[in-house]
Amino acid sequence: MKKSKIISILIALLCLCSTAWADDTTAAEPVPAQEETSAAGEQTGEIDMNEYIFGHIGDAYEWHITTIKGKPVAIHLPVIVRSKQTGWHVFSSHHIAEGETYEGFRIAQSGEKHEGKIVEVLPDGSLLKPLDISITKNVFSLIITSLLLVWLVLGCSRWYRNHDVLREVPTGIVGLMEMLVMMVYNDIIKDAIGKDADRYAPYLLTAFFFIFINNLMGIIPFFPGGANLTGNIAITLFLAVCTFLAVNIFGNKHYWKEILWPDVPVFLKAFPLMPLIEIIGMFTKPFSLMVRLFANIMAGHIMLLGVVAVIFLTAQMGAMLNGGLTIIAVLFGIFMDILELLVAFLQAYVFTMLSSVFIGLSRQQPEAE
Repeated sequence: MKKSKIISILIALLCLCSTAWADDTTAAEPVPAQEETSAAGEQTGEIDMNEYIFGHIGDAYEWHITTIKGKPVAIHLPVIVRSKQTGWHVFSSHHIAEGETYEGFRIAQSGEKHEGKIVEVLPDGSLLKPLDISITKNVFSLIITSLLLVWLVLGCSRWYRNHDVLREVPTGIVGLMEMLVMMVYNDIIKDAIGKDADRYAPYLLTAFFFIFINNLMGIIPFFPGGANLTGNIAITLFLAVCTFLAVNIFGNKHYWKEILWPDVPVFLKAFPLMPLIEIIGMFTKPFSLMVRLFANIMAGHIMLLGVVAVIFLTAQMGAMLNGGLTIIAVLFGIFMDILELLVAFLQAYVFTMLSSVFIGLSRQQPEAE
């Protein structure tokens, strides 16, 4: 009985998520340079799929939440830019939300250089990109998920300080975290790295939970979820660089010997064919980590948005066809949401596993003769 109730609640939440995706789609506002095109599209019932999809998975200077009675509800984030002429400027993104110019800055329109980014309008009318360290949607999401991760870890630590684990079994979130930590440590880190597992466990466990939490938050279509953080190549690049540094800075002598002077015939080493291949391999490994995580998460978001778009693309095809396809889209959207839950875990698992394998290979000892 309890299981059936849990399943019913889960399905209801997923239906709510699919509906929220649809509501957020109709709430998206076009950029000023595309007002005429968007207005024409609204009259004919057409959707600019390029704007619709990339507007949702892209970064922004505000966090759009919903629209109430035609008025958008959004969190306007702080803009922090530095002009070479006038120095630092800090103001709310509300001042430039409608394509307006404020303190000499505005968002570059479609077709302009640095499209979608803040640019400085010079006296001669030319555009110059300033130093931009603004708190964008992805940055704000990063702050939220990082605080959430810290709260989870410190909460678990506090439970273990206040309870005797020999007499009491953790439950709830603490029990779930313990299960995940032990699974990642025993099945991935320890098996791949061996005796040096404790040295790298903090980084690898942090990477796993950071990716997993951000993947889950990306599936939630309403604030504070919905940001495409792990589908942003800058984030996956940073994670891949961390693994690259862990592998190559702390690699032992045997690891570097196998790269620069491998056990192959002398003519292959003299010609440096094999060392060249090994050096290229040093960079292709983190590159594969970066692209795999980025591509899978971004593709999942695009597929979900595409399923929701079916509801609106068929709006002008008649009530019967639109109603039937809407039901199919909602059911398929629920299936996609469940699949994305699996993908969220698998991508965190795969990234951690491959990072552990690469680190383990850099810590191998030569075989005794």
